[in-house]
Amino acid sequence: HRMTTIEVKVKINAPIEKVWKIVSDIDNEPRFWKGTKEVRNISKNENTIEREITIAFRDQKCIQEVTLDPMKQIHAKFTKGIINGEKIMSLIPEGDRTTLQTQWDMKLTGMMGMFTSMIKNHIKSGTEQAMQKIKEEIGRATRLNSSHTVISYAVFCWKKKKKHTFRCST
Repeated sequence: HRMTTIEVKVKINAPIEKVWKIVSDIDNEPRFWKGTKEVRNISKNENTIEREITIAFRDQKCIQEVTLDPMKQIHAKFTKGIINGEKIMSLIPEGDRTTLQTQWDMKLTGMMGMFTSMIKNHIKSGTEQAMQKIKEEIGRATRLNSSHTVISYAVFCWKKKKKHTFRCST
């Protein structure tokens, strides 16, 4: 059984720092990736984390070695379990926008190998949904910040006006 490759890209209207802040919080993965049910970190060595993840497929446990390359990519290598291969999330800056790309090179191990093509569609749609959720989350965070600026600016003008009227009436 050969490896199957899945690639999903999404353009996000936010600078790379904002995108990295969300995607590099890998303990939060189950929030975006419905295929990941649970994450348990085993060990951490600088930017490399060994962890056990429980996947939605028959509640199987897999061991992953995750390497974070700040502002560039997150490389998750499956070292034990039903999935063999890797998942790489890359961030490509484009001015004040970012392209987020996820690429899987994987296959199911042993007897499960024959289900690889069947599960490929699940992984692809799960990846598309996760990327969409990440994009929405970043959009929400960005919107909150921009509306906050507008509000504080309005308050600032109002305070100024108040002072002004006060001066006028003396």
